[in-house]
Amino acid sequence: MRLNRTDKFRQDAVRIALMSGLTRKQLAGDLGVGMSTLNKWITAYRDTDVVSEPPQFSRRLFSSSQVTLSSVFMFA
Repeated sequence: MRLNRTDKFRQDAVRIALMSGLTRKQLAGDLGVGMSTLNKWITAYRDTDVVSEPPQFSRRLFSSSQVTLSSVFMFA
């Protein structure tokens, strides 16, 4: 089953990928998306201003196995 991610979700994923220090493989797994999908989002959003805004992910989007993400950013 394919999930459509919102633009905001994609932008936040790119922001985290570029600023967190997590590997893309780890982040893709944490977000439940494929590496190629994450790489496409990074290519699409890299040269925009998404990096200057703080991520807006909710803790509800992550399972308990994504502790590394919650330690990198404070989520709403």
